Amino acid sequence: MPLTTSNQFSLTGKKIDAPIFIFVSGGVISGIGKGVCAASLAVLLQKHGYNIGSIKCENYLNVDSGTINPIEHGDPFLCNDGLEADMDLGTYERFLGKEMGHKNFTTMGQVYKAVIDRERSMGYEGEDVEAIPHVSNEIIDRITAAGVGHDIVMVELGGTAGEYQNMLYYEACRIMKTTMPGRVINVHVSYLPMPKHIGEPKTKPTQMSVNRLMSMGIQPDFLVLRGEAELDERRRYLLGLKTSIPGPNVIMAPDVNTIYRIPLVFAQQEFDSKILHSVGLFHHRIDLSDWEELVSRVTCTKDKKIVLTIAGKYLSKNAGDYELVDVYDSLVESIKHASWQVGVEVEIRFISTERIEKEGESLLEGSDAIVVPIGWGKRGVEGKITAIKYARERKVPYLGLCYGMQLACVEFARNVCGLEDVHAEECKSDAAHKIIHSIEFDSSVQTIKGEGTSMRLGAFDSHLLAGSLAYEVYSKHNAFVLDESGKVREGVISERHRHRYEFNNSYREMLKEKGFVFSGVSPDNEFVEMIELPRSEHPFFIATQAHPEYKSKPLSAHPLFIELLLAGLSEKEK
Repeated sequence: MPLTTSNQFSLTGKKIDAPIFIFVSGGVISGIGKGVCAASLAVLLQKHGYNIGSIKCENYLNVDSGTINPIEHGDPFLCNDGLEADMDLGTYERFLGKEMGHKNFTTMGQVYKAVIDRERSMGYEGEDVEAIPHVSNEIIDRITAAGVGHDIVMVELGGTAGEYQNMLYYEACRIMKTTMPGRVINVHVSYLPMPKHIGEPKTKPTQMSVNRLMSMGIQPDFLVLRGEAELDERRRYLLGLKTSIPGPNVIMAPDVNTIYRIPLVFAQQEFDSKILHSVGLFHHRIDLSDWEELVSRVTCTKDKKIVLTIAGKYLSKNAGDYELVDVYDSLVESIKHASWQVGVEVEIRFISTERIEKEGESLLEGSDAIVVPIGWGKRGVEGKITAIKYARERKVPYLGLCYGMQLACVEFARNVCGLEDVHAEECKSDAAHKIIHSIEFDSSVQTIKGEGTSMRLGAFDSHLLAGSLAYEVYSKHNAFVLDESGKVREGVISERHRHRYEFNNSYREMLKEKGFVFSGVSPDNEFVEMIELPRSEHPFFIATQAHPEYKSKPLSAHPLFIELLLAGLSEKEK
């Protein structure tokens, strides 16, 4: 029987009165999949009944991920509490089904700022403030804070072992292992290359990476090997011999057809049981039928197919010779979740809106559904507006996200209402009609991000218009929020927001008269949250100021994406 967090006992019967910390580091190359490995192991440990916490330790000096160009570091993940974090927090939420927030994410920028602010306010009482112990202690404090109320904490160290940027994280790890005997485990995820001209997997890069860790005073307890090939028993034994890691503690993580298979791969090797046994914690046979069913849905042959176009601006600018799709990671995952639930194959087609500006709307032909996602600034905006106009006039199912909602308002005002010189303020500050504009700062709903910049960040409630498409979608999927007593708040939803500008209420009546539907508003009716076209005019045209892509999960796809795909399929089959 699974244990509860209020009654956790080890194999020896000793109650767990302090959390176990599992540090996950990466070696050889970046992008190796530490986050997926950490989340997959966490899923298995959660299945044993343990309360799992997590924290991602990033190297950069930014305070959060919100100001980083997505081309530089991928799609920032938005949490309920307003945190703009690394994509890995999205992986943790999707795998564990738990909300992440500020306590689950730290950067070197946060750490240094906290230390310097404390020094400036005499918090160190005149001490000579140094990297060790003051910075390392700040890191340890943040990691232990993430462990409060949890049995086991996954600590993912950003970057690659051996980089100067993350040395202090590794030093914090070493100190914790020294001062918390029996409570710290080190898992090292390393790349296992298989050069085509050699024809066998090579372990030397992993050996060198482990040697680098050992030079920092850290001996990994487990190795996770990522690559296209698996090690045979002989090579696994030799690798363990050369790295002082027992052969059974060398775990394989070969390339798979979906990342959601990794928990099953780890379970087959009893990774979870080996971890728990190493610290004397209870383990038992766990039920993974939900993940088995998910993988079956992901990998089965789909009889039906649609083409979904993402018209975005962050696809090629300054990206070198390679097109980057990580900039829309959460969106792509949300579409996948919905496709598995609907049982339809979705061909996701990325089209740069700068290309649309140059080559025209013909690029959009063949689209069964169109999504215009988040964006900032004026670059590529006219291409987004062209995509929205195409979807509206050609009756192509459309979903607008954040900027995709704002620009849908611009497009409608221009081409249906006949307004001239209408635009969003961030694109044209001197426009005659700023239908999307900045508002006076309100601390109850906005957060100061920097000088002259305020944003609406985090989860906000919206009230949906009865009889609207939005109301129908959320009602169909039982997605209305619950009150404190667990009773459904009919017509009320909660979604995450990340934006600077708002719809200008001076234009509400004008657009309503022309058939525009304001289907979602804030509880005080001050903010437009969702818009749509009547179903008599369009099969599926809806847009939200929020970001539903950040709440979708593989086992529970978001209603808006489910219904978008269903609408696309329906229109294609007509």
